[in-house]
Amino acid sequence: MTRVKRGTIAHKKREKVLKMTKGFRWGRKSKERAAKEALLHALSHAFQGRKQKKRDYRALWQTQINAAARANGTTYSKLISGLKKAKIELDRKILAELAKKEPKVFEQIVAKAK
Repeated sequence: MTRVKRGTIAHKKREKVLKMTKGFRWGRKSKERAAKEALLHALSHAFQGRKQKKRDYRALWQTQINAAARANGTTYSKLISGLKKAKIELDRKILAELAKKEPKVFEQIVAKAK
């Protein structure tokens, strides 16, 4: 029988882990076992972070809309309630953009919502 050399796939797997942990501190970038564990945590945090980012932006938009609404003599909750009753379907991202960049248009939207 001919000789079979093994370990190429295992080596590639290890190299991939070390490549993904490049930039980590201390032994977590170079020691295989530490790198593997660090990567497990990093990937789970990255997954959670993508969900958290959506929550953070929504909270930011709500704050911006509330500030602009109060400048126009109403509150955030009354504005959103008024928009729903007036059947104006603008999401919070667009409302926040309008509040920042087009205050005159936002003022008109608030007037319609009242």
